[in-house]
Amino acid sequence: MRFLNSLLEGIKIAFLALSINKTRSFLTALCIIIGITMVSVVDAVTTGMDESFDNSMAMLGTNVVYIEKWPWDDDMDWWEIAGRKEMKIEYVDFLAERTKYASNISASANTNVNIRYKDKNAERVQLSGTTSNHLDVQGLDIAEGRMYTQEEVRTAANVVVVGASLKEALFEEQDALGKQIRIGGQRFIVIGVLEKQGSFLGLGDADNVALIPIYAFNEVYGLRRGIQLGVKFPDEAALQEGEYEIEGLMRQVRQLDATAENDFAINKPEAFKELLEGFKRILYLVGFGLVGLSLLIGGIGVMNIMFVSVRERTKEIGIRKAVGAKSWEILSQFLIEAIAICVSGGVIGVGLAAIATFFIDKAFTATMNFGVVGFAFLICTMVGVVFGFIPAYRAAKSDPIESLRFE
Repeated sequence: MRFLNSLLEGIKIAFLALSINKTRSFLTALCIIIGITMVSVVDAVTTGMDESFDNSMAMLGTNVVYIEKWPWDDDMDWWEIAGRKEMKIEYVDFLAERTKYASNISASANTNVNIRYKDKNAERVQLSGTTSNHLDVQGLDIAEGRMYTQEEVRTAANVVVVGASLKEALFEEQDALGKQIRIGGQRFIVIGVLEKQGSFLGLGDADNVALIPIYAFNEVYGLRRGIQLGVKFPDEAALQEGEYEIEGLMRQVRQLDATAENDFAINKPEAFKELLEGFKRILYLVGFGLVGLSLLIGGIGVMNIMFVSVRERTKEIGIRKAVGAKSWEILSQFLIEAIAICVSGGVIGVGLAAIATFFIDKAFTATMNFGVVGFAFLICTMVGVVFGFIPAYRAAKSDPIESLRFE
Protein backbone atom coordinates (compact mmCIF):
# COMPACT_ATOMS: atom_id res chain seq x y z
CA MET A 1 0.00 0.00 0.00
CA ARG A 2 2.84 2.37 0.84
CA PHE A 3 4.44 1.61 -2.52
CA LEU A 4 1.29 2.62 -4.39
CA ASN A 5 0.79 5.76 -2.31
CA SER A 6 4.44 6.76 -2.76
CA LEU A 7 4.21 6.13 -6.50
CA LEU A 8 1.08 8.27 -6.83
CA GLU A 9 2.68 11.00 -4.74
CA GLY A 10 5.78 10.85 -6.95
CA ILE A 11 3.64 11.21 -10.08
CA LYS A 12 1.81 14.17 -8.53
CA ILE A 13 5.06 15.94 -7.58
CA ALA A 14 6.61 15.20 -10.99
CA PHE A 15 3.72 16.71 -12.96
CA LEU A 16 3.55 19.67 -10.55
CA ALA A 17 7.22 20.38 -11.26
CA LEU A 18 6.58 20.17 -15.02
CA SER A 19 3.59 22.54 -14.79
CA ILE A 20 5.68 25.11 -12.93
CA ASN A 21 8.35 25.04 -15.67
CA LYS A 22 6.16 24.66 -18.79
CA THR A 23 8.45 26.47 -21.22
CA ARG A 24 11.57 24.67 -20.03
CA SER A 25 9.79 21.32 -20.19
CA PHE A 26 8.54 22.00 -23.74
CA LEU A 27 11.96 23.06 -25.02
CA THR A 28 13.50 19.99 -23.38
CA ALA A 29 10.97 17.73 -25.14
CA LEU A 30 11.32 19.49 -28.52
CA CYS A 31 13.75 16.99 -30.04
CA ILE A 32 11.60 14.14 -28.70
CA ILE A 33 8.60 15.75 -30.44
CA ILE A 34 10.53 16.03 -33.71
CA GLY A 35 11.76 12.44 -33.51
CA ILE A 36 8.35 10.92 -32.74
CA THR A 37 6.68 13.04 -35.43
CA MET A 38 9.22 11.85 -37.98
CA VAL A 39 9.01 8.16 -37.10
CA SER A 40 5.19 8.27 -37.23
CA VAL A 41 5.08 10.17 -40.53
CA VAL A 42 7.72 7.98 -42.20
CA ASP A 43 5.80 4.87 -41.23
CA ALA A 44 2.47 6.41 -42.32
CA VAL A 45 3.91 7.25 -45.73
CA THR A 46 5.50 3.83 -46.27
CA THR A 47 2.34 2.03 -45.08
CA GLY A 48 0.30 4.16 -47.46
CA MET A 49 2.75 3.37 -50.26
CA ASP A 50 2.29 -0.37 -49.67
CA GLU A 51 -1.50 -0.08 -49.73
CA SER A 52 -1.39 2.16 -52.80
CA PHE A 53 0.99 -0.26 -54.52
CA ASP A 54 -1.30 -3.25 -53.96
CA ASN A 55 -4.28 -1.33 -55.34
CA SER A 56 -2.26 0.03 -58.26
CA MET A 57 -0.92 -3.37 -59.26
CA ALA A 58 -4.50 -4.64 -59.45
CA MET A 59 -5.12 -1.91 -62.06
CA LEU A 60 -2.38 -3.41 -64.25
CA GLY A 61 -4.07 -6.80 -64.22
CA THR A 62 -3.15 -10.18 -62.77
CA ASN A 63 -0.62 -12.42 -64.55
CA VAL A 64 -0.05 -9.80 -67.26
CA VAL A 65 3.09 -8.59 -69.03
CA TYR A 66 3.34 -5.51 -71.23
CA ILE A 67 5.40 -5.41 -74.42
CA GLU A 68 6.65 -1.94 -75.33
CA LYS A 69 9.47 -0.05 -76.93
CA TRP A 70 10.49 1.53 -73.62
CA PRO A 71 11.38 -0.47 -70.47
CA TRP A 72 9.93 0.54 -67.11
CA ASP A 73 13.34 0.48 -65.44
CA ASP A 74 16.28 2.73 -66.30
CA ASP A 75 19.01 0.17 -66.88
CA MET A 76 19.61 1.38 -70.46
CA ASP A 77 20.55 4.76 -71.90
CA TRP A 78 17.54 6.50 -73.43
CA TRP A 79 19.29 7.20 -76.74
CA GLU A 80 19.78 3.47 -77.27
CA ILE A 81 16.05 2.86 -76.80
CA ALA A 82 14.90 5.87 -78.84
CA GLY A 83 16.19 4.27 -82.05
CA ARG A 84 14.05 1.16 -81.68
CA LYS A 85 11.13 0.48 -84.01
CA GLU A 86 7.68 1.14 -82.57
CA MET A 87 5.27 -1.66 -81.71
CA LYS A 88 2.64 -2.40 -84.39
CA ILE A 89 -0.98 -3.43 -83.94
CA GLU A 90 -0.41 -6.30 -86.38
CA TYR A 91 1.64 -7.99 -83.65
CA VAL A 92 -1.59 -8.77 -81.75
CA ASP A 93 -2.82 -11.24 -84.38
CA PHE A 94 0.68 -12.65 -84.91
CA LEU A 95 1.08 -13.45 -81.21
CA ALA A 96 -2.51 -14.64 -80.72
CA GLU A 97 -2.22 -17.15 -83.57
CA ARG A 98 1.02 -18.68 -82.28
CA THR A 99 1.02 -18.54 -78.47
CA LYS A 100 0.35 -21.70 -76.48
CA TYR A 101 0.26 -20.04 -73.06
CA ALA A 102 -1.37 -16.59 -73.31
CA SER A 103 -5.14 -16.40 -72.84
CA ASN A 104 -5.66 -12.86 -74.15
CA ILE A 105 -3.67 -10.19 -75.99
CA SER A 106 -4.68 -6.55 -76.26
CA ALA A 107 -3.22 -3.37 -77.73
CA SER A 108 -3.45 0.22 -76.56
CA ALA A 109 -2.11 3.66 -77.47
CA ASN A 110 -2.14 6.57 -75.04
CA THR A 111 -2.04 10.35 -74.98
CA ASN A 112 -3.25 13.21 -72.77
CA VAL A 113 -6.09 15.35 -74.12
CA ASN A 114 -8.75 17.86 -73.13
CA ILE A 115 -12.34 16.62 -73.47
CA ARG A 116 -15.38 18.88 -73.75
CA TYR A 117 -19.08 18.44 -73.09
CA LYS A 118 -21.14 21.57 -73.80
CA ASP A 119 -19.55 24.30 -71.62
CA LYS A 120 -17.58 21.88 -69.43
CA ASN A 121 -13.94 21.04 -70.08
CA ALA A 122 -11.89 18.20 -68.53
CA GLU A 123 -8.13 18.75 -68.80
CA ARG A 124 -5.24 16.29 -69.12
CA VAL A 125 -7.46 13.25 -69.49
CA GLN A 126 -5.57 10.05 -70.30
CA LEU A 127 -7.08 8.91 -73.59
CA SER A 128 -6.43 5.29 -74.55
CA GLY A 129 -7.19 3.76 -77.91
CA THR A 130 -7.65 0.05 -77.22
CA THR A 131 -8.84 -3.24 -78.59
CA SER A 132 -12.18 -4.58 -77.36
CA ASN A 133 -10.56 -7.03 -74.90
CA HIS A 134 -8.67 -4.30 -73.01
CA LEU A 135 -10.84 -4.59 -69.89
CA ASP A 136 -10.36 -8.37 -69.70
CA VAL A 137 -6.57 -8.05 -69.86
CA GLN A 138 -6.37 -5.32 -67.23
CA GLY A 139 -9.10 -6.73 -64.99
CA LEU A 140 -11.32 -3.63 -65.20
CA ASP A 141 -15.10 -3.61 -64.88
CA ILE A 142 -17.94 -1.59 -66.37
CA ALA A 143 -20.19 0.20 -63.86
CA GLU A 144 -22.72 1.48 -66.40
CA GLY A 145 -23.37 0.65 -70.04
CA ARG A 146 -20.98 -1.57 -71.99
CA MET A 147 -17.56 -1.88 -73.60
CA TYR A 148 -17.25 -1.40 -77.36
CA THR A 149 -17.25 -4.51 -79.55
CA GLN A 150 -14.62 -5.93 -81.88
CA GLU A 151 -16.72 -4.73 -84.82
CA GLU A 152 -16.76 -1.19 -83.41
CA VAL A 153 -12.97 -1.36 -83.10
CA ARG A 154 -12.61 -2.61 -86.70
CA THR A 155 -14.85 0.14 -88.10
CA ALA A 156 -13.28 2.89 -85.94
CA ALA A 157 -16.64 3.75 -84.40
CA ASN A 158 -16.83 7.05 -82.52
CA VAL A 159 -17.80 5.53 -79.17
CA VAL A 160 -16.16 6.10 -75.79
CA VAL A 161 -16.05 4.56 -72.32
CA VAL A 162 -15.27 7.11 -69.59
CA GLY A 163 -13.72 6.82 -66.13
CA ALA A 164 -15.59 7.72 -62.93
CA SER A 165 -13.75 11.04 -62.38
CA LEU A 166 -14.23 12.11 -66.00
CA LYS A 167 -17.95 11.34 -65.79
CA GLU A 168 -18.26 13.47 -62.65
CA ALA A 169 -16.28 16.34 -64.21
CA LEU A 170 -18.38 16.44 -67.38
CA PHE A 171 -21.83 15.27 -66.32
CA GLU A 172 -21.91 15.64 -62.51
CA GLU A 173 -25.06 13.78 -61.39
CA GLN A 174 -26.50 13.35 -64.90
CA ASP A 175 -26.67 10.07 -66.79
CA ALA A 176 -23.62 9.93 -69.06
CA LEU A 177 -24.82 7.19 -71.41
CA GLY A 178 -25.81 8.42 -74.87
CA LYS A 179 -24.25 11.86 -74.39
CA GLN A 180 -21.89 13.25 -77.05
CA ILE A 181 -18.48 14.58 -76.01
CA ARG A 182 -15.75 16.17 -78.13
CA ILE A 183 -12.34 14.52 -78.35
CA GLY A 184 -9.75 15.95 -80.73
CA GLY A 185 -12.43 17.95 -82.53
CA GLN A 186 -14.64 14.91 -83.15
CA ARG A 187 -17.86 13.80 -81.46
CA PHE A 188 -17.89 10.53 -79.53
CA ILE A 189 -20.95 8.88 -77.97
CA VAL A 190 -20.57 7.68 -74.36
CA ILE A 191 -21.56 3.99 -74.21
CA GLY A 192 -20.05 3.01 -70.85
CA VAL A 193 -18.64 4.15 -67.50
CA LEU A 194 -15.80 2.31 -65.73
CA GLU A 195 -15.87 1.18 -62.12
CA LYS A 196 -14.03 3.59 -59.81
CA GLN A 197 -10.35 2.64 -59.40
CA GLY A 198 -8.73 5.36 -57.28
CA SER A 199 -5.22 6.75 -57.68
CA PHE A 200 -2.26 4.99 -59.29
CA LEU A 201 0.64 4.67 -56.81
CA GLY A 202 -0.90 7.56 -54.87
CA LEU A 203 -0.02 9.99 -57.65
CA GLY A 204 -2.27 10.16 -60.73
CA ASP A 205 -6.06 9.80 -60.85
CA ALA A 206 -6.71 6.47 -62.59
CA ASP A 207 -10.38 7.47 -63.08
CA ASN A 208 -9.61 10.52 -65.21
CA VAL A 209 -9.51 8.35 -68.33
CA ALA A 210 -11.37 7.70 -71.55
CA LEU A 211 -11.22 4.61 -73.78
CA ILE A 212 -11.97 4.64 -77.52
CA PRO A 213 -11.45 2.01 -80.26
CA ILE A 214 -7.79 1.91 -81.27
CA TYR A 215 -8.55 2.54 -84.96
CA ALA A 216 -10.65 5.58 -84.02
CA PHE A 217 -7.64 6.75 -81.98
CA ASN A 218 -5.48 6.23 -85.08
CA GLU A 219 -7.76 8.41 -87.21
CA VAL A 220 -7.61 11.30 -84.73
CA TYR A 221 -4.08 11.09 -83.31
CA GLY A 222 -2.25 8.42 -85.31
CA LEU A 223 -0.12 5.59 -83.95
CA ARG A 224 3.27 7.13 -84.73
CA ARG A 225 4.25 6.96 -81.06
CA GLY A 226 3.64 3.23 -81.07
CA ILE A 227 1.43 1.04 -78.96
CA GLN A 228 1.60 -1.14 -75.88
CA LEU A 229 0.74 -4.84 -76.04
CA GLY A 230 -0.85 -6.45 -72.98
CA VAL A 231 -0.43 -10.22 -72.74
CA LYS A 232 -2.53 -12.01 -70.13
CA PHE A 233 -1.90 -15.55 -68.89
CA PRO A 234 -4.38 -17.81 -67.10
CA ASP A 235 -2.14 -18.36 -64.05
CA GLU A 236 1.34 -17.82 -62.59
CA ALA A 237 2.71 -21.08 -64.03
CA ALA A 238 1.59 -20.16 -67.55
CA LEU A 239 3.14 -16.70 -67.08
CA GLN A 240 6.55 -18.14 -66.22
CA GLU A 241 6.52 -20.47 -69.23
CA GLY A 242 4.81 -18.03 -71.57
CA GLU A 243 7.21 -15.15 -70.95
CA TYR A 244 9.99 -16.98 -72.80
CA GLU A 245 7.59 -17.99 -75.58
CA ILE A 246 6.41 -14.40 -76.06
CA GLU A 247 10.02 -13.18 -76.15
CA GLY A 248 10.80 -15.69 -78.92
CA LEU A 249 7.70 -14.73 -80.92
CA MET A 250 8.52 -11.03 -80.60
CA ARG A 251 12.06 -11.65 -81.85
CA GLN A 252 10.53 -13.52 -84.76
CA VAL A 253 8.02 -10.82 -85.72
CA ARG A 254 10.68 -8.12 -85.29
CA GLN A 255 13.01 -10.17 -87.56
CA LEU A 256 15.96 -10.22 -85.16
CA ASP A 257 18.84 -12.58 -85.88
CA ALA A 258 20.27 -14.91 -83.24
CA THR A 259 23.06 -12.53 -82.19
CA ALA A 260 20.94 -9.36 -81.97
CA GLU A 261 19.73 -8.01 -78.64
CA ASN A 262 16.02 -7.54 -78.00
CA ASP A 263 14.75 -4.25 -79.42
CA PHE A 264 11.66 -4.36 -77.22
CA ALA A 265 10.90 -4.54 -73.51
CA ILE A 266 8.76 -7.08 -71.68
CA ASN A 267 7.59 -5.10 -68.67
CA LYS A 268 6.10 -6.65 -65.55
CA PRO A 269 4.30 -4.95 -62.64
CA GLU A 270 7.02 -6.37 -60.36
CA ALA A 271 9.33 -3.69 -61.78
CA PHE A 272 7.33 -1.10 -59.83
CA LYS A 273 7.78 -3.21 -56.70
CA GLU A 274 11.57 -3.05 -57.06
CA LEU A 275 11.46 0.71 -57.55
CA LEU A 276 9.15 1.08 -54.55
CA GLU A 277 11.35 -1.05 -52.30
CA GLY A 278 14.42 0.96 -53.30
CA PHE A 279 12.67 4.22 -52.50
CA LYS A 280 11.42 2.85 -49.18
CA ARG A 281 14.94 1.76 -48.20
CA ILE A 282 16.24 5.28 -48.82
CA LEU A 283 13.30 6.78 -46.92
CA TYR A 284 13.83 4.47 -43.95
CA LEU A 285 17.59 5.05 -43.94
CA VAL A 286 17.34 8.84 -44.02
CA GLY A 287 14.18 9.09 -41.92
CA PHE A 288 15.18 6.79 -39.10
CA GLY A 289 18.73 8.14 -39.11
CA LEU A 290 17.32 11.60 -38.40
CA VAL A 291 14.89 10.10 -35.88
CA GLY A 292 17.73 8.42 -34.00
CA LEU A 293 19.72 11.66 -33.97
CA SER A 294 16.69 13.63 -32.72
CA LEU A 295 15.99 11.14 -29.93
CA LEU A 296 19.65 11.09 -28.89
CA ILE A 297 19.79 14.88 -28.71
CA GLY A 298 16.42 14.92 -26.95
CA GLY A 299 17.61 12.31 -24.44
CA ILE A 300 20.75 14.31 -23.66
CA GLY A 301 18.56 17.39 -23.21
CA VAL A 302 16.34 15.49 -20.77
CA MET A 303 19.40 14.32 -18.81
CA ASN A 304 20.80 17.85 -18.59
CA ILE A 305 17.53 19.40 -17.48
CA MET A 306 17.04 16.66 -14.88
CA PHE A 307 20.49 17.41 -13.44
CA VAL A 308 19.42 21.07 -13.23
CA SER A 309 16.13 20.05 -11.62
CA VAL A 310 17.89 17.86 -9.04
CA ARG A 311 20.27 20.69 -8.17
CA GLU A 312 17.44 23.24 -7.86
CA ARG A 313 15.50 20.93 -5.54
CA THR A 314 18.38 19.66 -3.42
CA LYS A 315 16.89 21.12 -0.23
CA GLU A 316 13.48 19.60 -1.07
CA ILE A 317 15.19 16.21 -1.42
CA GLY A 318 16.86 16.68 1.96
CA ILE A 319 13.55 17.58 3.65
CA ARG A 320 11.77 14.56 2.13
CA LYS A 321 14.54 12.23 3.27
CA ALA A 322 14.57 13.82 6.73
CA VAL A 323 10.87 13.05 7.20
CA GLY A 324 11.32 9.42 6.17
CA ALA A 325 11.25 9.23 2.37
CA LYS A 326 13.13 6.21 1.01
CA SER A 327 15.80 6.42 -1.68
CA TRP A 328 13.59 4.50 -4.15
CA GLU A 329 10.81 7.08 -3.63
CA ILE A 330 13.17 9.91 -4.57
CA LEU A 331 14.45 7.82 -7.50
CA SER A 332 10.94 7.12 -8.78
CA GLN A 333 9.90 10.77 -8.44
CA PHE A 334 12.66 12.08 -10.70
CA LEU A 335 12.46 9.08 -13.03
CA ILE A 336 8.72 9.69 -13.47
CA GLU A 337 9.47 13.34 -14.20
CA ALA A 338 11.95 12.38 -16.94
CA ILE A 339 9.51 9.85 -18.42
CA ALA A 340 6.68 12.41 -18.24
CA ILE A 341 8.73 14.91 -20.27
CA CYS A 342 9.44 12.28 -22.94
CA VAL A 343 5.89 10.86 -23.07
CA SER A 344 4.43 14.38 -23.24
CA GLY A 345 6.73 15.00 -26.18
CA GLY A 346 5.50 11.74 -27.68
CA VAL A 347 1.85 12.79 -27.32
CA ILE A 348 2.54 16.10 -29.08
CA GLY A 349 4.64 14.30 -31.72
CA VAL A 350 1.91 11.77 -32.50
CA GLY A 351 -0.65 14.58 -32.67
CA LEU A 352 1.51 16.52 -35.14
CA ALA A 353 2.10 13.31 -37.13
CA ALA A 354 -1.67 12.71 -37.34
CA ILE A 355 -2.18 16.23 -38.70
CA ALA A 356 0.69 15.82 -41.18
CA THR A 357 -0.64 12.42 -42.29
CA PHE A 358 -4.09 13.93 -42.90
CA PHE A 359 -2.67 16.54 -45.29
CA ILE A 360 -0.21 14.14 -46.96
CA ASP A 361 -3.09 11.75 -47.63
CA LYS A 362 -4.84 14.51 -49.57
CA ALA A 363 -2.01 14.64 -52.10
CA PHE A 364 -0.61 11.10 -52.00
CA THR A 365 -1.48 8.13 -49.80
CA ALA A 366 -0.61 7.89 -46.10
CA THR A 367 -2.06 5.67 -43.38
CA MET A 368 -1.46 6.11 -39.65
CA ASN A 369 -0.37 2.83 -38.07
CA PHE A 370 -1.58 2.55 -34.46
CA GLY A 371 0.98 -0.16 -33.79
CA VAL A 372 3.71 2.38 -34.53
CA VAL A 373 1.97 4.89 -32.24
CA GLY A 374 2.28 2.38 -29.40
CA PHE A 375 5.91 1.77 -30.37
CA ALA A 376 6.53 5.53 -30.33
CA PHE A 377 5.30 5.76 -26.74
CA LEU A 378 7.49 2.80 -25.82
CA ILE A 379 10.48 4.64 -27.30
CA CYS A 380 9.57 7.75 -25.29
CA THR A 381 9.38 5.74 -22.08
CA MET A 382 12.73 4.07 -22.78
CA VAL A 383 14.40 7.42 -23.53
CA GLY A 384 13.00 8.79 -20.26
CA VAL A 385 14.26 5.78 -18.28
CA VAL A 386 17.71 5.62 -19.91
CA PHE A 387 18.51 9.33 -19.82
CA GLY A 388 16.64 10.13 -16.62
CA PHE A 389 18.10 7.33 -14.51
CA ILE A 390 21.51 8.87 -13.73
CA PRO A 391 20.12 12.22 -12.45
CA ALA A 392 17.39 10.37 -10.52
CA TYR A 393 19.93 7.97 -9.03
CA ARG A 394 22.14 10.88 -7.96
CA ALA A 395 19.13 12.50 -6.25
CA ALA A 396 18.23 9.23 -4.51
CA LYS A 397 21.76 8.74 -3.17
CA SER A 398 22.27 12.31 -1.95
CA ASP A 399 23.07 12.82 1.74
CA PRO A 400 20.04 14.37 3.53
CA ILE A 401 22.23 16.44 5.89
CA GLU A 402 24.29 17.88 3.02
CA SER A 403 21.10 18.48 1.06
CA LEU A 404 19.55 20.47 3.92
CA ARG A 405 22.68 22.63 4.13
CA PHE A 406 22.54 23.38 0.39
CA GLU A 407 21.87 27.03 -0.52
